[in-house]
Amino acid sequence: MLVTAELLLHYQRCHRRAFLDVWGDPSQVEPPSDFYLKLIQDRFAHQKNVLADLVYHQPEYPKGDWEAGTQATLALMQQGVDRIRKGVLIATLDGTMGGVGEWESGGNFPSNNIPESPLTLLSRPDLLIKQPGQSRFGDWHYVPLDIELGKRAKLDYQIIAAFHAQVLAQLQEAMPETAWLILRGKRPYSVQLDIRIPQMQLILADCIQQLLKESAPEIFISRQKCNICGWHSYCHGVAKSQQHLSLLPGVTPSRYEILKTLNLTTLECLADTSFSVLEPLFGSEVAEQLIRQAQSVLENRVIFKSDRLINLPTAPIELYFDIEAEPDLDIDYLLGVLVVDREAKTEKFYAFLAEQPEDEASVWQQFLDLAWTYPSAPIFHFCDYEMQAVRQLAGRYKTSNDLWQPLLDRFVDIHEEISTGVTLPLENYTLKSIARWLGFEWRDTKANGAQAIYWYDRWLKISDRASLDAIVRYNEDDCRATYHVKNCLANFVRDSLKVNAL
Repeated sequence: MLVTAELLLHYQRCHRRAFLDVWGDPSQVEPPSDFYLKLIQDRFAHQKNVLADLVYHQPEYPKGDWEAGTQATLALMQQGVDRIRKGVLIATLDGTMGGVGEWESGGNFPSNNIPESPLTLLSRPDLLIKQPGQSRFGDWHYVPLDIELGKRAKLDYQIIAAFHAQVLAQLQEAMPETAWLILRGKRPYSVQLDIRIPQMQLILADCIQQLLKESAPEIFISRQKCNICGWHSYCHGVAKSQQHLSLLPGVTPSRYEILKTLNLTTLECLADTSFSVLEPLFGSEVAEQLIRQAQSVLENRVIFKSDRLINLPTAPIELYFDIEAEPDLDIDYLLGVLVVDREAKTEKFYAFLAEQPEDEASVWQQFLDLAWTYPSAPIFHFCDYEMQAVRQLAGRYKTSNDLWQPLLDRFVDIHEEISTGVTLPLENYTLKSIARWLGFEWRDTKANGAQAIYWYDRWLKISDRASLDAIVRYNEDDCRATYHVKNCLANFVRDSLKVNAL
């Protein structure tokens, strides 16, 4: 069995993904999204920038021939070159723990967890850097360095750095003094191998054990973590067929573990559970939320919370506001507003678009001008980003308080009103999920926030006007979806009040 650094990284993030990467049906894997490809391109660009002024050697070998790659890498190490780019390092483990001495140089590997079949560990650090110190090659040895796109030295990065160091130690017969991470916008980060190698060894042993089981680990759908995974659609289909509780809003991995100890693993069981059973474990608010959500999904009905009436005011003129942002550039490049005049029965969309990042100030001023054209109109938005962005833009451009602070009193967060006032029979409370459930459809079915980031990046790089038009169309649809959701829920509330009054 071949265990690569990439596989170990995937295992840390999702045990099931690592299993499917090895044993799953490749035809079930979705092609990578444009946004995911952009992340890969951004990482390559970051690596290229870091390496631009460095002189390095790179092993030459037939593509995919890891044995040949290892021999070519060892030849460069034997020569004592200063830097090796994308070296190939292989270590072999078996039931008798061949090479155990080298592994013990970084701590005792938990060999009782290793199966008798041989295992090959493949490491390909971004750089191997020559340092003074004894090894099988002479009075020098190498330390691994990885170049990551992230801004923090996350634990999963450090575990992979420790994996590189451990495999390298077996080949050069000397444990590196450290392993390095080059992060975006940060100084090099030194990984504490005395801490991370024992952790890595336990994770690796557990990974190997999981990979040798006959069936995949239990499914758990986590929207943020799963969205860019190629197995997402496949796993989501499995979860739907099982009515898995991870599809229930509010069921986090830690809460699910608690529910399993109570043998509450189905919608029916959770919906029928007494509040007194869950309240000591989760608190009253979460306990009530979990039970009500299970009942809503199981019975496919809307449940209003008796202690909280949804507040969705209706006014002669209403504004629906949505922002598109590029986090890496720290820019809000599109402020979209749908103006709904109920008396005139008109709807007009305004796209205040920064075609270049330096246009953000102008876009901000255009939004303020429109907002004050209708000084009493409520400003509906979905989630709290728009309110946060207004504060940030006002601070960035030193906007007078009387021009922006009163706007906040006019803001109505529809997501907040929904999440605190009603339970819906849905998997999540995103705008897309709610609006589609209520019959709204986006003109571009694959459009989302991540895709918009890709489109804007494409516009900035190659001036692709179609990408810019796609962003504006998507933003307008978001505004119209917010309007649609507001109308539908206002009608729900009105009809509910009529029924209760009978």
